[in-house]
Amino acid sequence: MAWTFTDDIGGYQRTVRDLFSSDPERNTVLASVLATLVRVGPTAYGSDPPVLGWWPTGGRVRAAVLRTPPHAMLITALPDESAAELAQALADRGIALPGINGAQQDTAALARAWRDVTGVGGQVTQRQRLYRLAELSPPDPAPDGAAKVATPADAAVAQQWFADFSAETGTGSPGGLVADRLANGQLMLWEVDGEPTSIAGITGVVAGTARVGPVYTPPAVRGRGYGAAVTAAITELAKARGASSVVLFTDLANPTSNSLYIRLGYEPVEDRALLMF
Repeated sequence: MAWTFTDDIGGYQRTVRDLFSSDPERNTVLASVLATLVRVGPTAYGSDPPVLGWWPTGGRVRAAVLRTPPHAMLITALPDESAAELAQALADRGIALPGINGAQQDTAALARAWRDVTGVGGQVTQRQRLYRLAELSPPDPAPDGAAKVATPADAAVAQQWFADFSAETGTGSPGGLVADRLANGQLMLWEVDGEPTSIAGITGVVAGTARVGPVYTPPAVRGRGYGAAVTAAITELAKARGASSVVLFTDLANPTSNSLYIRLGYEPVEDRALLMF
């Protein structure tokens, strides 16, 4: 069967639930973005409605895509001829494809198919690595200070640091969702003498998996262990909330963050790519 697209977020969630749950670590971004769309609504990430699609074969859903404009399209694994059929289906429907975010081989397959259909080539703008927690090793000795779950009273600093993180990394981390994350206890601060020094976020637990991110420490106080400490603390929070697996992404161009997470007990799962047209 061909790719199917819908505007019904609830219907999409019911359709792709088993697919996402079959590999919740690799599908963590799709699952958490979908959970936010269900909770907040179709304009959670922008004014344009999301693009929701799936590819059924043999009586089950084997691939899915999700895009929240203006961001790149998130993709699951794209088996068999699904990438070629997806590119053609998107072009036939006039659906914009500014970029792709997924596992390296699947991103490359869809990029080739999109070029074949449209003549438009893309370029990888960021290479990422997905990590999974093995056994947590908090920093020892720990830096001064302590962690706390952020509250709505911390909205100003959270908004500013989300914006700073977005500017530094070139990502579209949506500051508009800070209030939602604060309301759901998904942000944590590391404080020293009552002053915040670092921030980390966590998603809700979906199919037993939670994802850490973003993690941000202002340049003036880097190198003091605050980022490692708040990451360890929010990892423990995720486990306390029922996560059997805790994952995070790094930019492979940043050796500092990659070595930090390995020291904390995270292990590589797969490499991914953000490709823009």
